[in-house]
Amino acid sequence: MPNIVILTGAGISAESGIETFRADTGLWAQHDVEDVATPEGFARDPALVVNFYNARRKAAAAAAPNAAHEALARLETHNVGDVLVVTQNVDALHERAGSTNLIHMHGTLDTALCAACGHRWPAPAEMAPADRCPDCAAPAARPDIVWFGEMPYQMDRIFDALSRADIFAAIGTSGNVYPAAGFVAEAARAGAQTVEINLERSLVGSQFDEVRLGPATRTVPEWVDQLLERG
Repeated sequence: MPNIVILTGAGISAESGIETFRADTGLWAQHDVEDVATPEGFARDPALVVNFYNARRKAAAAAAPNAAHEALARLETHNVGDVLVVTQNVDALHERAGSTNLIHMHGTLDTALCAACGHRWPAPAEMAPADRCPDCAAPAARPDIVWFGEMPYQMDRIFDALSRADIFAAIGTSGNVYPAAGFVAEAARAGAQTVEINLERSLVGSQFDEVRLGPATRTVPEWVDQLLERG
């Protein structure tokens, strides 16, 4: 069976009740990006930023994985080749569904990051900016989230996987944000077959070999079933 790299975005978690960022009524319509998703915003008002992510953490903890998350975990279990899920989402729904080969390129709500020494630790349900790092004791806790202007995590590992992929799939992504929006071109250059699975075509949808439109809870299990049937 093939080596598969799967990029997931907000669309895969939307059916679990997780608010998306870019929808007309999404989080960016309710909050100024500069205030809650940049290092500068955190420096201006750390309490505002920490409370924003406390609310996101609470909502994510109350959500359950859906059929799309579960299908990707099943694909990892039964595919003979490697299956790597690279998610732009900061919830833990992939892990809770059973995925283990996973990269959170934009960080995760479940960990805190020390802005002083870089140490990470499990985030409490309610973080505070004055929380002390358990490693260096600095009162420098921040959400372990990649903000605008920061480098996504594990990019070397991601590009290495894309260079070896036989199949690349993008699920529930907008195609608005780079470097993730460039993954399809990277995979195609390496010879991978590419598929977009989305409610509607993304901004980079024309670059895919195949586009499957519809709710992730239907389209992702169907796609996984077909892959496993082909063997």
